[in-house]
Amino acid sequence: MLGIYNYTVILTYLGMLTGFAGITFASGGDTKKALICLMIAGVCDMFDGKIASTMVRTRQEKRFGVQIDSLSDLICFGVLPALILYMGSNARFRLIPSALYLLCALIRLAWFNVDEEERQEREQSSRRVYYGLPVTSAALIFPLIMGLCERQHWETQKIGTLALVITAGAFLTPFRLKKPALPGKIGMLLLGALGMLVVVMAGMDV
Repeated sequence: MLGIYNYTVILTYLGMLTGFAGITFASGGDTKKALICLMIAGVCDMFDGKIASTMVRTRQEKRFGVQIDSLSDLICFGVLPALILYMGSNARFRLIPSALYLLCALIRLAWFNVDEEERQEREQSSRRVYYGLPVTSAALIFPLIMGLCERQHWETQKIGTLALVITAGAFLTPFRLKKPALPGKIGMLLLGALGMLVVVMAGMDV
């Protein structure tokens, strides 16, 4: 069959399937389960690159890995957050922000693919710096914000939509962001665990 099926891409595939599950939950109005799927997909994405680096891959396998990772990211961290914020009451007012967010995520990922392939042609080491906010940050941002809004009885729709627009702008803003090392990843996992706790405890009637 076409494609790559060794262990270096399995976690990426599982992350995409988790993102799709989140989309089905969001479409059915189950925001809590959709956000949980978003966070699980974020964990899969955090470790798929590390797993891939344990194997000596051909140039084709490396290029496939870049492409499949970004395609999965578009589903998990582009379509899923946009749909979570779009669904619910007064959805028509959130159509443009959700569409804008998805477009920015698409542009960001396409640019990253081109930049990463050019970088790999110049150097053999792994990436140390990102430009702009990685789309995978959605797995931390939206569960935490929406969970806190529900817990504190804030305007979840308004604050969530504002966060959507700001995050979309950050995707395309070319600021330097150092790729997190092990301590940074541990901090992200702890923040994700906090987000998971907040979401589970929240009512999530968005």
